[in-house]
Amino acid sequence: MNMKNKTISYFLLLELSNNRHLQLLYFFLFFILYLATVTTNLLIIIAISFDHRLQSPMYFFLRNLALQDIGIVSVTVPKSMINSLIGTRHISYFGCIVQIFLLLSFEASDFFLLTVMAYDRYIAICNPLHYDIMMNWKYCTKIIILVWVAGVFCGMLHATGIFSIPFCSNVVNQFFCEIPQLLKLSCSVFNCFEVGLLVASIIVGLGCFTFIIVSYAKILKAVLRIPSEQGKGKASSTCIPHLIVVSMLLLSGWFAYMRPPSNTPSYLDFGLSVLYSLLPPLFNPIIYSMRNKNIKGVISKLCGFEHLF
Repeated sequence: MNMKNKTISYFLLLELSNNRHLQLLYFFLFFILYLATVTTNLLIIIAISFDHRLQSPMYFFLRNLALQDIGIVSVTVPKSMINSLIGTRHISYFGCIVQIFLLLSFEASDFFLLTVMAYDRYIAICNPLHYDIMMNWKYCTKIIILVWVAGVFCGMLHATGIFSIPFCSNVVNQFFCEIPQLLKLSCSVFNCFEVGLLVASIIVGLGCFTFIIVSYAKILKAVLRIPSEQGKGKASSTCIPHLIVVSMLLLSGWFAYMRPPSNTPSYLDFGLSVLYSLLPPLFNPIIYSMRNKNIKGVISKLCGFEHLF
């Protein structure tokens, strides 16, 4: 649909199927995924908020991570569910702006927070005697505020950049408004502002990734010097989940954004978007709770089956 020089008032998102039965199937699958993600992250938030044993910077950061994960899935999945339920593809122009802004804000703050959590684990394991001084509550609160502000700023920049360009089509080959897919709809061949933002985001992302790798290299070196196997296990139990979460988010996001979007709907594009936008928020609380005895114990009590643990 060529819409050059015309005002676009809405976009058409990817229709997962034109079969009514399959549309309802997609609705229930997304509903189960969304419900599981929100429920598990809420359990993490409730457990950390109401148990005095979990009042430390690590759990404070984890609670904010769970809140960000709920935000990520709430931006994209409900709209896709509604579209599948009522058999439509529409999203308003303003709704698409809001999706881009909120999704990028939550994802950016999520990644920044994972970087902060790597620093927290580095201080806790490599400088345990100075941990209470270096990671005091006042300092941690400032960090969280900075993380959220930086995420919102990132979202605002990308939303401004992507919607400052004219679109020649309103057909988005994705189940939500995604930057690579929207750039493909641009009437201009090259958008300097948004491409510049993407390059800057990549540089910042690589900087954070390098910081995480260096932090964990030092953590690994410190863990190997711990004489007892119990001490090594305790140190690694808080680090391994973090590495899994970071790797999952980075790899899936890298492939989704660096791979040139196809001109036709692609199962690969759809699968990569699901990987970086839906699966990390679902698996974050599962990974952390499975490797953390304190969280696992509190959640089991909340759910009423503590005897299983």
